[in-house]
Amino acid sequence: MLNFTVGPVMSSASVRKIGGEQTPYFRNDEFSKVMFENEELMKEFVYASDDSRVVFITGSGTASMEATVMNVFNEQDKVLIVNGGGFGQRFVDLCEIHNIPNEEIQLDFGHNITKEILDSYSDKDYTGFLVNICETSSGIYYDLDLISDFCKENNIFLVVDAISSFLANPLNMVEQDIDVVITGSQKALACPPGVSIVVLGENALKRVENNHVKSMYFDIKDMLKNAERGQTPFTPAVSILLQINQRLKEIESQGGVESEIERIANLAQDFRKRISELPFEIKTESLSNSVTAVFCSNALEIVEKLKLDYNIWVNPNGGDLADNMFRVGHIGYLTIQDNDKLIDALNDLEKRGIIHD
Repeated sequence: MLNFTVGPVMSSASVRKIGGEQTPYFRNDEFSKVMFENEELMKEFVYASDDSRVVFITGSGTASMEATVMNVFNEQDKVLIVNGGGFGQRFVDLCEIHNIPNEEIQLDFGHNITKEILDSYSDKDYTGFLVNICETSSGIYYDLDLISDFCKENNIFLVVDAISSFLANPLNMVEQDIDVVITGSQKALACPPGVSIVVLGENALKRVENNHVKSMYFDIKDMLKNAERGQTPFTPAVSILLQINQRLKEIESQGGVESEIERIANLAQDFRKRISELPFEIKTESLSNSVTAVFCSNALEIVEKLKLDYNIWVNPNGGDLADNMFRVGHIGYLTIQDNDKLIDALNDLEKRGIIHD
């Protein structure tokens, strides 16, 4: 199988090898050492301050989204949420569940945020800002610098869901005044799904400390206390955390986060250039390096033919766009040679009359 979805993605042989080994016992110094390494490398890769902290939650990205909402906000907050697709809506739903007062910045599907839009929300006493910086449902990458400037000017606490964009697009917690970054194991980290990660800056740690959370599993205070000894409060996905350790060190040895971002950007640019002669359209205003949303006339058929005839997987879309758009991921253990195989398959589908105007 050749996997061009945006999660789970292709993994390296060294990461896969760990997944095939017996899961070790973890309440010991050996595992704690791994977790300390994971925390330091994650802080390094998001350019967090030295006093930032990292928690690893056994759960999908949504688990860390919910844990963040619960632990850094409460009913006294007034949160602004960018909602331009399915994952922006998820933040809205989470705030509603946990009684966090919120307002949505509604964006048309595939459209970027602008200064004019943000300016209309200035000086209105918002205390928090939530954004899925890559809205994976459309492939849009929102202007993080613009959002950061807006939050700085209005003294707003900034939470960035970088689940699909971590290691694919640049992000700097210190320079962009980001208080929380969320990501997950199954995206550009190229490990199996099951672990999500929250990086908390100094302001976030203060909010966590002063907040009362009615949850046992999602209490970040408890997670931070256990992390001081390199552990988690409850049994974690041990093997996946070992795979994350391998993957982080793999990235570091290959040039670090900037090199990985460049590699993924090159894959994305190569793919987008090579489909220009096919009857496809790219409508998204500002594409993330992690995924390309491809518009066409018979997306579901193309997705099925790629899977059944070529053993190549791409992301279908749901809802009203199910037959008009599919998505191609560029994250994970992919190469230009893998792009060759996908392009050859698409060209062959055009020759067979399956791809058409």
